[in-house]
Amino acid sequence: MGFAIKNLYDPVGLVTGGASGLAIIIKDLTGLPLWAGNTLINIPLFLAAWRLEGLGFIRRTAVATAVLSFSLYIIPEMPVVTDDLLLAALYGGIVSGAGAGLVFLAQATTGGTDMLAALICRKLRHYSISQIMQILDGMVVVAGASVFGITKALYACIAIFMVSKVSDGILEGMKFSKQAVIISDRSEEIAQAILQGMDRGVTAIPATGMYSGKTRQMLFCVVSRKEIVRIRDLVWKYDPKAFVIMSDVREVLGEGFIEY
Repeated sequence: MGFAIKNLYDPVGLVTGGASGLAIIIKDLTGLPLWAGNTLINIPLFLAAWRLEGLGFIRRTAVATAVLSFSLYIIPEMPVVTDDLLLAALYGGIVSGAGAGLVFLAQATTGGTDMLAALICRKLRHYSISQIMQILDGMVVVAGASVFGITKALYACIAIFMVSKVSDGILEGMKFSKQAVIISDRSEEIAQAILQGMDRGVTAIPATGMYSGKTRQMLFCVVSRKEIVRIRDLVWKYDPKAFVIMSDVREVLGEGFIEY
């Protein structure tokens, strides 16, 4: 995250929200280094959170925030992209999104608007933390637009979108599989073919068609992406009139997929 903020966002003036976005604005207006701005913004937030919620509430986030500020201090300035806002937004979002995902996996955040949103939520309980955080980050982006211009703010929105997609991918798993739901009058034969021919598990669920009133066995099965054509051909071999639903699934845990 520190590399993306210092060498992708800051050189071109992309403000993507959060304390780091405010630090970029403060640096442009005052010349204060990013690491110092990020630290000064977070200190009063952590003191308030410590007083209101206790040390346990801020322990992991404090470590993550300190490491981020240290990285902003120690990483050398080597602007990767200085003349292409789209590349800076895309690759900045990928790099910082990967960092954010790793931080979230450790059940922490890097402070800033996350911490402030949690504190505000104590008073405004009818709003969720995510709703408050969106408003706060939006205010930071608007502040960045007033300093760097609306064009760069629009590119910053692209970076924000990339951050959310990449961090979600890390949290939810990047290994995609396919889920098959099969409704057929020959479900027993299809199930045996999948079990023996593909060596995949199948679960049968009793289902009743509300129009016909007929009860059938609905088959549920998860396969890898490369097996999707095989299972489709297998179903149609036994029952060309079968009703088949294919959908994407992520991070399938268990035998034959990702072990715990």
